[in-house]
Amino acid sequence: MIRSMTSFASAESEGPWGALSVELRSVNHRYLELAVRLPEDLRSLEPAIRERVGARIGRGKVDFGLRHRSGESAAALTLNEAAVARLAEAHRTLGGHFPGLRAEFAALLAWPGVLVEQRIDQDGLREAALAVVDAALEEFVAAREREGARLAVFLRERLDGIETLVAGVRAHLPEVRTALRARFDARIADLKQPLEPGRIEQEVVLSLQRIDVDEELDRLTAHIAEARRVLGLREAVGRRLDFLMQEFNREANTLGSKAADPRTTQAAVELKVLIEQMREQVQNLE
Repeated sequence: MIRSMTSFASAESEGPWGALSVELRSVNHRYLELAVRLPEDLRSLEPAIRERVGARIGRGKVDFGLRHRSGESAAALTLNEAAVARLAEAHRTLGGHFPGLRAEFAALLAWPGVLVEQRIDQDGLREAALAVVDAALEEFVAAREREGARLAVFLRERLDGIETLVAGVRAHLPEVRTALRARFDARIADLKQPLEPGRIEQEVVLSLQRIDVDEELDRLTAHIAEARRVLGLREAVGRRLDFLMQEFNREANTLGSKAADPRTTQAAVELKVLIEQMREQVQNLE
């Protein structure tokens, strides 16, 4: 499945542990480069997150962020009645010795053990966090595939255009060869001294070889077929297509250098335009 390296996805969940949210965004990159941002209470999940992302994504510069906001229940404070009773008993005892003794309410609440904060179920929190990560990754991969499908349509349209140009050049090659022979014969006729027939034929053959682009057209046709095959593979194809773009460009350059008439020159220019358009989009494929 063709996938784009440019994508974004997010997922959220809420529970007794509070609210969890994950965001994933990526751009094209030669390899997989993953930046992970985690809250301190979930820092231990980084190896598991990296493993999950690496298993689903092959290339791209990926920015991963996980946020955790504690809920009201997780932040609830409970009054320790036993601790309060002990403080009250101590106050009565000390009050007999110090009749003017007064205790500040805030100081009492700050006394160790008076207020007990309800602890979060850490195992449940980590399990919920990984579930949100999986949900975000699922949407992230799906978004990459949707964008990849659009890019595949774009690339196939350009391949059709290249195929049309190749067919056009191939169709008028006989006419080009005939015109070249006619020009050569006209130049020979203008010479004052006649040439040997064998020498004439040799010069004609050499000239035709210099403008012969059959091999370049055959290779372009083969590259078109290979690109279409690669686009149908259910695996990462970005690197393969990037290599093919180099091969396409090489043949287009050779075709332009051998062009013997304006139509072939124009076709070579249009080929390079289409190939460059493809190359720019291939850079975004995983």
